[in-house]
Amino acid sequence: MTRITIIGSGNVAQHLIKAFTKSDAIEIVQVFSRKKEALASVINFEKIVSDFEEIIEADLYIIAVSDKAISEVSKQLPFQNRIVVHTSGAASIETLDPKNRKGVFYPLQTFSKSKAIDFSTVPMCLEAENTFDFRVLETVAKSISNAVFPINSDQRKALHVSAVFVNNFTNHLYQIGQEICTEHQVPFEVLRPLIQETAEKIKTLDPIDAQTGPAKRNDSTTIEAHLEYLTNENQKNIYKLLTQSIQDNGKKL
Repeated sequence: MTRITIIGSGNVAQHLIKAFTKSDAIEIVQVFSRKKEALASVINFEKIVSDFEEIIEADLYIIAVSDKAISEVSKQLPFQNRIVVHTSGAASIETLDPKNRKGVFYPLQTFSKSKAIDFSTVPMCLEAENTFDFRVLETVAKSISNAVFPINSDQRKALHVSAVFVNNFTNHLYQIGQEICTEHQVPFEVLRPLIQETAEKIKTLDPIDAQTGPAKRNDSTTIEAHLEYLTNENQKNIYKLLTQSIQDNGKKL
């Protein structure tokens, strides 16, 4: 059984705690949090510590904090030559203090505290400085996920940027769509089957082959009608930018 300490109390930390708690191959020996009450609902209160000097020995230490805090947190760990990893998609492995063996344990998923996650489908992107440490991370990752990948820091940065486009930006477009519906007293739920089908299509099609709509068809009449209908300048600018991007992409074919 692999003994793990998790450092952090945010969304990623809480979801990892819940996932590891369900695994027979993992024992969470401690969780570090400045605010113990933030984790009271997800793990035994006696396992939560708020002083770095109270951290006991474990096989793996997972730092699940904001990107800007990773370096400082890793410097404050009161031990050396143990496996310490972070969970960031954007931060390099070099962000970690060199006094310990460094690695990355990045779950590529969007996390909200109120939404349960099936970790068996979450891609786990792993990086380590040597084969032995990678095998430790791989064993831990496979205890909760069926999708484990060796991904270096440069590749992870590319994945993270891509994830912003397909997740964060896409969700913002959902918000804009909801605002337009609300403004005109149309229930947003009417769009949910379309959103679902769009996501389902790219399970079997490349996004370029799944693209439809007036920009793809170069339907200038519909495009101009949409732009005339929109009264919000920000929405108009986004519409124009995305329309142009789709049309430019079509010209490359």
